[in-house]
Amino acid sequence: MQQLVGPIGFGEVVEARALVSTDAFSARYDLDHTTGVISRRSHDLFGESVAGRVLVVPTAKGGTATGWRLLDLRSRGLAPAALLLRTTNPVLVQGAVFAGIPIMHRLDVDPVRTIRTGQLVRVVPYEGRVEALDD
Repeated sequence: MQQLVGPIGFGEVVEARALVSTDAFSARYDLDHTTGVISRRSHDLFGESVAGRVLVVPTAKGGTATGWRLLDLRSRGLAPAALLLRTTNPVLVQGAVFAGIPIMHRLDVDPVRTIRTGQLVRVVPYEGRVEALDD
């Protein structure tokens, strides 16, 4: 088990499979909000569903529509289980909190380079800890 640590995040403990991208993420512009699938053709996760996954991305992009988009996805069971970022911004943090989606960033080890798609991950935001459970 590999452990990544960082500042205390937001949300409950989550254990789910990771979906890792080297592209920045916008809940509004990269997703089909009716399916939870990455719909931007130029995104490296094009065609992948974020629903129930720990979405691991370098950073956020986009604007204030993130909050209502994440809440909408959550209300229909299509939201990520958690968000892990190298760095985030206040807009994505606000959206995640608004939607009740756990979020963490600034981990001591780069999650984009360390965690693999499909890997089981436990996110413990109130302890500032992420565990990559299977190798």
